Amino acid sequence: MVQKREILNPYVGGALAGALAVASVWVTGKFFGASTTFVRAAGFIEKFFNPFMVARMDYYIKEEPKIEWQWMFVTGALIGSFLISLATRSFAVKTVPEVWRQRFGNSAVKRAVVAFCGGIIAMIGARLADGCPSGHGLSGMMQLSVGSLIAMACFFAGGIAVARLLYAQRRKR
Repeated sequence: MVQKREILNPYVGGALAGALAVASVWVTGKFFGASTTFVRAAGFIEKFFNPFMVARMDYYIKEEPKIEWQWMFVTGALIGSFLISLATRSFAVKTVPEVWRQRFGNSAVKRAVVAFCGGIIAMIGARLADGCPSGHGLSGMMQLSVGSLIAMACFFAGGIAVARLLYAQRRKR
């Protein structure tokens, strides 16, 4: 078995993320976030198949679907996560995490369907909150935004409630 190795202290990682957030605002005038990237990517893909439809949609008139700094940020986070998992020897493909397997069984299809539906619900929530947890948590909290504080409290409360609902141990009577 290959042993994992730690190469980055979490405090150093947090400080680097904060420095990157400040640099992002200083250089681009933009704050961190990810949910808008997925909406724009959907428009970018749809534009390839049906450009006339995208040209008439109010959202895409205001926010043109294109590859820009935020798309590169999300792509960089994905690639960086992959590279750090290789460097720490922690990369693993798990279609069904152990905590899921213990509670709901071995079905990878069931896990994928639930994850996909959860992603849809999370994206709807992110759009309603006018930002995702990364945007509110990193950028909004950095600005001491009351709206972001409330959004983060709701994200955590919702996450805790759903986790307790899904993973709470059933009491034997």
